[in-house]
Amino acid sequence: MVKQLRAARTRQALVLAAAEIFSEDGYALSSLPAISRRAGVSAGALHFHFASKDALAIEVESEARRSVERLVADRRQSAASALHLVVTVTRELLVAVATDVVVRAGFRLSVDPSRKSAPGFGCWWRAWVCEQLLRAQREGELAEGVSPDRVAAVIVAATVGFGLIGAGDLISSQHVEQFWSLVLPQLASPTHEFAGAARSDS
Repeated sequence: MVKQLRAARTRQALVLAAAEIFSEDGYALSSLPAISRRAGVSAGALHFHFASKDALAIEVESEARRSVERLVADRRQSAASALHLVVTVTRELLVAVATDVVVRAGFRLSVDPSRKSAPGFGCWWRAWVCEQLLRAQREGELAEGVSPDRVAAVIVAATVGFGLIGAGDLISSQHVEQFWSLVLPQLASPTHEFAGAARSDS
């Protein structure tokens, strides 16, 4: 039991160290020796848990996705509608990007051109946003002629962009609110309660 606990702690330390370095330097410039030093573990311990740098990157993306999935699950019950859920989750996601290095690294890895792995966190995020917008369309929340797929591309581009520069003070909640004040009046059905609120706030 003690050995298993120690192994779990070592693995988590490696994931956190990898996220910090991927977030700071990008995938191509990051190295396994730097990650093992940051985690305070030996190279042998690193290779015991992760066979390659790509395996570590995949785990960081998976951990980022699990964090966002928990956020979605926490907000799903209180969201008034599919569109409201998208807005709420993207607002809180940007808070997570600023405060959680694993989420921040997950976004950076998902668009890093030096990686050649199968699509990961970024593709999952786009699919989730698109799914919610399709649901919003079915429920009459979207304005006539709005394409859920095109709007999903805009929202994902904005959130990924915010994510790439979201550490520190570069992005504030005000930037996110400005984004939604511009997008929601074009996106939401004029009769939808949420659209009216967006217009009065803008």
